[in-house]
Amino acid sequence: MDETLTKERVVPKAKKRKKQQITWSLVKSQRQLIFMSVPLLAYIILFAYYPVWGWTMAFQNYKPARSFAQQEWIGFKQFKFLFTDDSFLRVLRNTVAMGFINLVLGFVTAIILALLLNEIKKIFWKRTVQTISYLPHFLSWIIVTGIVATSLASDGIINDVLMKLHLIKEPILWLSEGKYFWGVVGASHVWKEVGWNTIIYLAAMAAIDPALYEAADIDGASRYRKMFHVTLPGIKPTIVILLIMSIGHILEAGFEVQYLLGNGLVVDWAETIDIFVLKYGIAQGNYSLATAGGIFKTVVSITMLLLANWMAKRLGEERLL
Repeated sequence: MDETLTKERVVPKAKKRKKQQITWSLVKSQRQLIFMSVPLLAYIILFAYYPVWGWTMAFQNYKPARSFAQQEWIGFKQFKFLFTDDSFLRVLRNTVAMGFINLVLGFVTAIILALLLNEIKKIFWKRTVQTISYLPHFLSWIIVTGIVATSLASDGIINDVLMKLHLIKEPILWLSEGKYFWGVVGASHVWKEVGWNTIIYLAAMAAIDPALYEAADIDGASRYRKMFHVTLPGIKPTIVILLIMSIGHILEAGFEVQYLLGNGLVVDWAETIDIFVLKYGIAQGNYSLATAGGIFKTVVSITMLLLANWMAKRLGEERLL
């Protein structure tokens, strides 16, 4: 019996030692990659995790001139203010609405454009259209909003075209009526990013086995049927992964376009959480309120990401975790 116990103790130790040897040998063989990842790891720690220490300001009546030990702790007072303030509930509505519009329009238009580009057989025309479509991505929002404001002016090209087509009788003040603002923001995002967003879908389409298209041709499938029964199923995992990641950024509706296109006439539809934090937090020196708003966005984003990932798992689709 003593010999049996001794063997049972020795064997796990031997396995553990062997496992450690394998681990250290693997680390030694991959040391170049580990050294290359050190700057990236330091960057993530320094700019992504170290600033989380600043979240403590949301639970304090933070005063910049005081040290950490001298700050007054107020608990969840700032969060209570956020959820009972009518202004914050209004900007939350705007943020969710514009984030959802950007998500839906961005996905649908990018997938449709990628499908159409994939059907172009002439490489020259395909590259030309793709280049033209993603060039706006490299423009800053300052330039984009300037173009949008000029195009949507009362004497702009949009009103001129609509009047010549007899769709409207008089110019529409697009940026002066709140009911149009969300649509303007969504259209601006599509115009700026649709070409860039198609790149990853085109890369996924390039990985589809050509034999599937040949089999569809033999079966007499049309180009549209090949799109729906070969191309779309082939890029389905990519669509699901990108959708999960985008849902996690549902509150990232934007800042620049709303701040630059917004005005006093559409302020009730234009303000987002980022603008609220800037106006009522940072601009007035209430850094605790600004931090609370940032924490709220982060918590909601992580929750939405995990929820979307869980739904994908339940439906048997690709997932992040």
